[in-house]
Amino acid sequence: MPKVSLSSLPVSGLFGLAKPSGPTSMSVINDVKLLISQSRLFVEASKLEKSKGQKPTRKHTRGSIKIGQGGTLDPLADGVLVVGVGKGTKKLSDFLDCTKEYHTTCLLGCETDTYDKEGARVRIAPWQHVTREKVESALAQFSGEIQQTPPIFSALKMDGRPLYEYARKGIPLPRPIESRKVTVHSLELVDWLGTNHPYRWPEKLFSEEEKKAMETALKGTEADVSIKDDLDLATVTDIPTAFVLKMKVSGGTYVRSIVHDLAHSLGSAGHVVTLTRARQGRFALEPVEEGDFSCVPWDVFQRASTEPGEVDEDGWTEWEREVIKRLDVVNT
Repeated sequence: MPKVSLSSLPVSGLFGLAKPSGPTSMSVINDVKLLISQSRLFVEASKLEKSKGQKPTRKHTRGSIKIGQGGTLDPLADGVLVVGVGKGTKKLSDFLDCTKEYHTTCLLGCETDTYDKEGARVRIAPWQHVTREKVESALAQFSGEIQQTPPIFSALKMDGRPLYEYARKGIPLPRPIESRKVTVHSLELVDWLGTNHPYRWPEKLFSEEEKKAMETALKGTEADVSIKDDLDLATVTDIPTAFVLKMKVSGGTYVRSIVHDLAHSLGSAGHVVTLTRARQGRFALEPVEEGDFSCVPWDVFQRASTEPGEVDEDGWTEWEREVIKRLDVVNT
């Protein structure tokens, strides 16, 4: 990693940020930009002097410095978010198609419209017959080069309209959702939680009207479509089974779809309740390979946003020091 020196300031570069579950990727980037726009690490001293005394706002920082991210994480997801600053933003496209590693928890017995816990309960199905051995046996069909169909509740567009609009408004799809070729480099079950976990099905229900709208949308391409429970909710007393998967996948892979399709193949239903991006290219939560970069913990930026803290002998605050340790400098 090129060393950051006073003579080379300001710099451009890439660094990994450990995003927490909850906020959107955009809100995280906006919060980080407020700090970056006031740092001599990334901004020329003359520009900082000119803006001295002005209270920084998101609007004020707009256009002052380029910053972006190399692949959005849903609010539910946590983990690696690659941040590019200055010339580093030109390298962000490299991270859209790179290999990524995810850890995800699947909760059986319930399917949601978004394929994760943020959605509404669409269908419930038996899960008690699913064993660790059956899950491990089923993983092979989701490994290697596979064809994957994105969920209908996604932002992908068909004829200029997001897929979720067809589903919500009951508009028949003009043609089947196009499957895409993705590569699952590795897929393994790393933890069988059984019933020893805090996860439960969402309380929010998919209404009968919403089910009919979704059926209507799908009937545009499928003749026999019926969305109904395969289990009487009144008979459900057990805690549903959960397990954790670890996977390395190519860019464009829908982790939620793998969980959804895997549960279907087991004669059940399932959805994602936790999702962590553990690696994106050379940025990782736990660096193990030569050339890996670790990620700056989110609480470092949170502390800096309320109290800059003390500076060291070189004049750097805590968050600047943590970024410098993990910064992949980009010169061209």
